[in-house]
Amino acid sequence: MKRHLPAAALATAAALALTGCGSDPVAAPNAAPVGIQPSQDVLSGLRKSEAAAALLPDDVKASGTIRLGGAVGAPPGAYYPEGRKEITGLDVDLTDAVAAVLGLKVQREDAAFETILPALGSGKYDVGTGNFGVTAARLKTVDFVTYVDDGQGFAVRSDNTALNAVTDLVQLCGLTIGTGAGTTFEATLNAEKDVCAQAGKKPYEVKAFSENGAVLTGLQQNRLDVVMSTINGLRYQAAQPAAKIRFLGEFHRLDVGFAFKKGSPLTPAFQAAVNELIKDGTYRRILAKWGTADSAITESEINPPEHP
Repeated sequence: MKRHLPAAALATAAALALTGCGSDPVAAPNAAPVGIQPSQDVLSGLRKSEAAAALLPDDVKASGTIRLGGAVGAPPGAYYPEGRKEITGLDVDLTDAVAAVLGLKVQREDAAFETILPALGSGKYDVGTGNFGVTAARLKTVDFVTYVDDGQGFAVRSDNTALNAVTDLVQLCGLTIGTGAGTTFEATLNAEKDVCAQAGKKPYEVKAFSENGAVLTGLQQNRLDVVMSTINGLRYQAAQPAAKIRFLGEFHRLDVGFAFKKGSPLTPAFQAAVNELIKDGTYRRILAKWGTADSAITESEINPPEHP
């Protein structure tokens, strides 16, 4: 993902290239999210949990710092508000809350989405964020500590009346689909391309972009028929009049989590910290702030199986 898109572009485009989440649906599938409240302080008063911090490896306890590679996009995930240099968003608040519970400081670096997981393996980062969906393929090389349940969805231009929901990829046969490079969306679409041939229909075409703005521009300029991205991101974008897109609903739910190098000793401490935030109510306040309460989980897990 592009690290420093202009703020105006971020506000209308950048959510269209991350990865999925979702669960506990309290709103209708096509409902727009409650308005976000970026300036709301939901982290004040957080205290270190000695029990959770005790689970940290000795080298991290000694340094008091974790190195984080984070993808930057648009609300509600992680973004730079217009006119400000400080990053904010759901991923940012949850990371900072976990760090506070563990008594750590976060050394953050903006990174392209598709580079973060490989960088964990090389040791460049201790943890990665970017709405990373937990999939069977990723679990082979990455460990996860879950923090929300989001997922995969589709959107079209607001003036497109031909497609009202996608429950089967056969509905996309003959269309051009835009999505983010290196995402679960791209993997899902490419893995299922034969569904059209099996149905005797023209295959769909997948166009994957590293630049978020290119996805939205392609849709608006009729070079793309439909886009696939996160449920929360598309709901937010559909609520923005300037984006001129319509959310088609959920397609597939995925747990989303902090990502770590396979075998990382950090996972038990992060899981304990997330569960402490759930227990004390901070977690719900963070999700409410970003309009994602319907993606709440009741307990953080380490490496859960992919949702069927």
